[in-house]
Amino acid sequence: MPSPRLTVVKMLLKMESSEAYSNLLLDHVFSEAELSDRDKAFAAALFYGVLERRLTLDYIIEKNSKIPFAKLDKAAVAILRTGLYQLLYMPSVPESAAVNESVKMCKQLKCFSAQGFVNGMLRGFIRSGKKISYLGMEPEKRLSVEYSCPEWLTRKLMEEYGTEFAVKALRASVGKPPVYARVNTLKTTTDKLIADLAKCRIKAEPFPGLENCIKLGKAGDIEKCAPFRQGLFHVQDISSQLCCLTLRPVVNETVLDVCAAPGGKSFTLAELMGNNGRLYSMDLHDMRVGLIEDGAARLGIKIINAMQNDASVFNNELPRADRVLCDVPCSGFGVIRRKPEIKYKSPEEFAGLPEIQYQILETSARYVKPGGTLVYSTCTLSRAENDDVADRFAAAHPEFAPIVQPVPLAAVGGDHKRTYCPDENGGDGFFIAAFRRI
Repeated sequence: MPSPRLTVVKMLLKMESSEAYSNLLLDHVFSEAELSDRDKAFAAALFYGVLERRLTLDYIIEKNSKIPFAKLDKAAVAILRTGLYQLLYMPSVPESAAVNESVKMCKQLKCFSAQGFVNGMLRGFIRSGKKISYLGMEPEKRLSVEYSCPEWLTRKLMEEYGTEFAVKALRASVGKPPVYARVNTLKTTTDKLIADLAKCRIKAEPFPGLENCIKLGKAGDIEKCAPFRQGLFHVQDISSQLCCLTLRPVVNETVLDVCAAPGGKSFTLAELMGNNGRLYSMDLHDMRVGLIEDGAARLGIKIINAMQNDASVFNNELPRADRVLCDVPCSGFGVIRRKPEIKYKSPEEFAGLPEIQYQILETSARYVKPGGTLVYSTCTLSRAENDDVADRFAAAHPEFAPIVQPVPLAAVGGDHKRTYCPDENGGDGFFIAAFRRI
């Protein structure tokens, strides 16, 4: 049986040399590797943990290496990252196992000359008490190392939202993210679902203040449990649920979800509509449209019309709608805890997003009936993609009045624009702005 640690190092090297998505790579490797469920759980925790804490781990390597970081063997660096992560963040792993298995991997990956280097650094780190020195660091640098976030992004959060907000967001960007689900009110109730999940040994509890939302405990492979297969719920973060509640669709309305895949918001909207009305759920890619159709079928939702559509181009065949949800592609800085590789991209990769987002918002607005509601949302924390796009739209379209839609949970800013800061017990980072066509 293959070693879970070696599997992780090979995946990390693959991530370094390609544009692979962490979740897709993990799923692919696990489908082919003969690992036990226990080894898979360990490998997943180590893989995501190293991705999440890479800057912290590299800072330790750099501080303790006489060889410049850029000249270190890539395999040795990947091995050191996994070894250091186990020493720092996996207390259940014996220190000796973290060191010995790391040295063994040098042989397995044929980087024999690195054995002494890896062994020496890991043992030296243990002797130093596994401490990271922040002495003399500027605040931005310290936060960058402490929460493994690039300095440019740390600085951006501090400048745009203030230090307190930035620290909360950074603290929430590391560690295992909470898992929330939306109760399918077309089939069950919160209490009944919690009881059904308990029969599958899945702990769940109602989320206070948000009706029909539950927090899942250690769920394992949630998609294998009977309540999931029966369509009694779908996994959806709190902030995403609040986005749907901001749109506030009701029975027999026509609703458009212009960037819908994989469909979580559409499913909640359909449930809020009591499965009565017309709901168009669209995505640019045909393959992702299939995800919406599959989810709707599992949940017993009949009103969703899933279709391929380019949200940036006006489609005359679509009906005018009472409600339009415009949840646009974004940089994703609010969901770093779920997709840690996002933070290692360069800022230039996100520079063109606001223009695309604005184009989608303007196009979406053309579908809204007089008196209808338009909601613009992202899962990022970036003024350029959030407030600036919403403000530009408001200035250019006096026929759309900003409106305040009451929702159960508070956010930063109580007006038509709301920014949700991710924190340890709450939802992902999110931005929501609401307008009504006069």
